[in-house]
Amino acid sequence: MGGDFRFAPGVHNRAMQSATHELAADAARLVVEEGLDWGAARRQAARALGASARHVQLDHAQLEQAVREHIALFCAGTQPRKLAALRHLALAWMERLASFRPHLTGAVWNGTATRHSAIRLQLFCDDPKSAEIALIDQGVRFEVQTVTGFRGEPVDALCLSCPCPELGEAADVALTVYDHDDLRGALKPAATGRPARGDHAALLARMAEKGA
Repeated sequence: MGGDFRFAPGVHNRAMQSATHELAADAARLVVEEGLDWGAARRQAARALGASARHVQLDHAQLEQAVREHIALFCAGTQPRKLAALRHLALAWMERLASFRPHLTGAVWNGTATRHSAIRLQLFCDDPKSAEIALIDQGVRFEVQTVTGFRGEPVDALCLSCPCPELGEAADVALTVYDHDDLRGALKPAATGRPARGDHAALLARMAEKGA
């Protein structure tokens, strides 16, 4: 018989689900063990898997779940301590920068942080340069990088490294600078329905809930 061979719908769906699971698991390993950011991990995992991952759509929630599963399987004995250490350091920086309305986001906020994770604080300033001036006045050395903001716009990120005594090594801190008026929109829940960021009080509450 001639014609193209096609998978039955059920077989195709199972193949796609298997490819998605494999892509998510490999990307999660790269995030946790090698410290890749989530976008880079998705791209590298897709390249490694080749054709089977070419048409797979892996969303943020799927990757986050895979990261949590990888941590539970391979890092359950060490990750909670490292997460707690990074959260304590985040609290210290939030207190230090309290006048700029700091909110924590990223892996340290959502609980998936490992030793590779940066503390990601978002500052909401009346004057965008005021945070830079404050760090200079405090003798803090930092580099300015450009990252993508909430609406795809370029924003400044003040990147630095500082000691984390509880970890016994340095931790990276990234301070993304937004306008004060951006705060209202930033407080809307993420697509998952959970808060995408939190202030000092919210982080303390989250740590109390988790026993961190």
